[in-house]
Amino acid sequence: MHDWDDAYANSAHIPGSDKMPALWAERAAAYRAGLTELRPDIAYGAGERQKLDLILPDGDSKGLVVFVHGGYWMRFDKSTWTDLAEGARHHGWTVALPSYTLAPAARISDITAEIAAAVTKAAALVSGPIRLAGHSAGGHLVTRMLCDDSRLESAVYNRIAGTLSISGLHDLRPLLKTKMNETLRMIMEEASLESAALHLPRGHSPVTAWVGGGERPEFIRQADLLANVWTGFDVLTRLVVEPALNHFTVIDGLKDPSSQITARLIGLD
Repeated sequence: MHDWDDAYANSAHIPGSDKMPALWAERAAAYRAGLTELRPDIAYGAGERQKLDLILPDGDSKGLVVFVHGGYWMRFDKSTWTDLAEGARHHGWTVALPSYTLAPAARISDITAEIAAAVTKAAALVSGPIRLAGHSAGGHLVTRMLCDDSRLESAVYNRIAGTLSISGLHDLRPLLKTKMNETLRMIMEEASLESAALHLPRGHSPVTAWVGGGERPEFIRQADLLANVWTGFDVLTRLVVEPALNHFTVIDGLKDPSSQITARLIGLD
């Protein structure tokens, strides 16, 4: 029998992972302290966690990057990841980081709707092309914006120039067999509806599935799955397996303006 809990247990396979959340929060706070162009806590809905931060570049904005955090839809908020904006911000992009209501207070389908609202709000504030990025559960959420049932209005959807799903989950059905589903409360119908790989893409906006070579095999499979399936619907897809990096270190390059992942995010490669 396949151990699906172990398949998704990133922390159990990464030494020192228990100390990482505090380190991430510390780094993000230090980065925020040095920002002069931060617009915090912009409401995109009435909920307590329905807020986003905008990090503006030093000069004119080239467009909007929206980064959606992970945490299995159950943990973290926007304040833990502010420093990941630096790569794109350095190149002149405005970066939006939304929080969202966490499970079990919200179902995954509710969170998908919240992210659509967050993207819509950020798009109203920032002109130009839109590039979406998300990590883990966030990778799921940004690819859901591209599906045939996307809640984005055409005026917003048509501005999406590219999407980067980092260690994203694109078929949620295996999660029904995990203990975490006691919190997520998914049934097969919702898991299928919320799986981007089971949808037709709404259009042909390019998608990159990016994953670390040192991640759990399930995350590499999930990345390959979306890139493989959507290629068949004439979406320009790319699978990138970055050697040696694990589920947590794979996002570090977003802080580096010269990294390959930053270049992919903002369309320089």
